[in-house]
Amino acid sequence: MLFRQLEYFVALAREKHFARAAAACYVSQPALSEAIRKLENELKVPLVRRGQNFEGLTPEGERLVLWARRILADHDALIHEVAALQTGLTGELRLGVVPGASSTVALLTDPFCLEHPLVRVQLESSLRSAGIVERIGRFELDAGIIYPDGVDTAGLTVTPLYEERQVLIAGAELLASQPNPLTWADALELPLCLLNTGMRGRQLLDDALAAHGLAARPRLEADSVVSLLAHVSGGRWASIVPQTWLHTLRPPDGVRMVPMADPQVTATVALVTSAAEPGSVLARALVATAQRIPISPG
Repeated sequence: MLFRQLEYFVALAREKHFARAAAACYVSQPALSEAIRKLENELKVPLVRRGQNFEGLTPEGERLVLWARRILADHDALIHEVAALQTGLTGELRLGVVPGASSTVALLTDPFCLEHPLVRVQLESSLRSAGIVERIGRFELDAGIIYPDGVDTAGLTVTPLYEERQVLIAGAELLASQPNPLTWADALELPLCLLNTGMRGRQLLDDALAAHGLAARPRLEADSVVSLLAHVSGGRWASIVPQTWLHTLRPPDGVRMVPMADPQVTATVALVTSAAEPGSVLARALVATAQRIPISPG
């Protein structure tokens, strides 16, 4: 059994298409197909259901692809461990990040890259927490930054990073006629633009308001905090966004930030890595950086 055969098999399971898998592995389609056939002959079980096109993995293939991913991940971890002993950390760290943390991830990755100049970091910042956890389990990511509440983190090491707090932002003129202090009931009467229903930040807000018999009815919804800030900067809109975003995306001139309480809408943001031993030396190094350098955005 060759590592190359396992790589081709895992690529086929991921791409679900022979030609795309071959392209991802930089080989011809016949070469990839032949390598997988040899793997099937060696293991004495069919791994792939074949017709004129790829039709999926066999039940045996579904089980064995988990082993293939684990073997390849352990092989990579071994190579990185040896390299670290010789010349320091090298290789590529694959990090999945929820959109809500995409503006603060640099507070972790910047010092990590400074400490380990030979390591490359590959960021994916359009993933949901459950998807990140699933991809760590499939050895497709080394680590993730997620909202751990409500997510099954069994088998993972969870390192809390910071508490995210939702705040109201609006033009100073729009707030001039509002009472001080501003209550949630007052804020919900403003012309609101909010994140789409179903996005994590919006879920936090809706759940907290519902517990107090309140509900947000925005006139405009978007899937981007940048879009919300752009509308607020015009002076006629208010929004509720994570305060951490304002660490990087400074509020436009004339826009005020108002912390809201009763309820205070917060969420924990955490770094997650596989708890399996010995695991990825790159992931361990990232956890060490997170523990050594407190992240305090906002």
